Amino acid sequence: MSDVLDTRGAWLSSEDLEQARERLPLVYVEAIPVRTDSWGHITSIGLLLRAMPDGSISRALVSGRVLYGERLREALLRHLEKDLGPVALPRLPVNPAPFTVAEYFPDPTVTGYHDPRQHAVSLCFIVPCDGDCSPSQDALDLIWVEPWEAASTSFQAEMTGGQGRLVRLALAHAGQLD
Repeated sequence: MSDVLDTRGAWLSSEDLEQARERLPLVYVEAIPVRTDSWGHITSIGLLLRAMPDGSISRALVSGRVLYGERLREALLRHLEKDLGPVALPRLPVNPAPFTVAEYFPDPTVTGYHDPRQHAVSLCFIVPCDGDCSPSQDALDLIWVEPWEAASTSFQAEMTGGQGRLVRLALAHAGQLD
């Protein structure tokens, strides 16, 4: 049995995806890449710089859809490699469990998590990365910031769709939010 996911039948055409987004909530994974010290405390958080569909620029997390037939672990690894490069060396536990679940809606007033395209359910993970990370695919840049800086008002303002709240939740989950 192959460990490689056959994505030929898992991708939707643009038209099919648009129709699905109008009718169904889609499942996503979001990863907050972190560097940790020898005690497991978060020392820095990796934030991507992305061009958004509306033409704006925003700080963002690693994020993407879970494909039909794909395990969460595989989806996380695929998106981490796509956004951070093939030598990011993410450390996923044997059985990954999200630190929270975020529901994105086209209406930003429903939950505070906003995606104008769709209703999406996102499983959110903190993922230590030990390797060399570099932005790839559609990411313009990757910066590593200290936890206090990522939780600051200025960085929260650079993130859209509620992802800044996810960073703060991750830090609180890790016991590192002042």
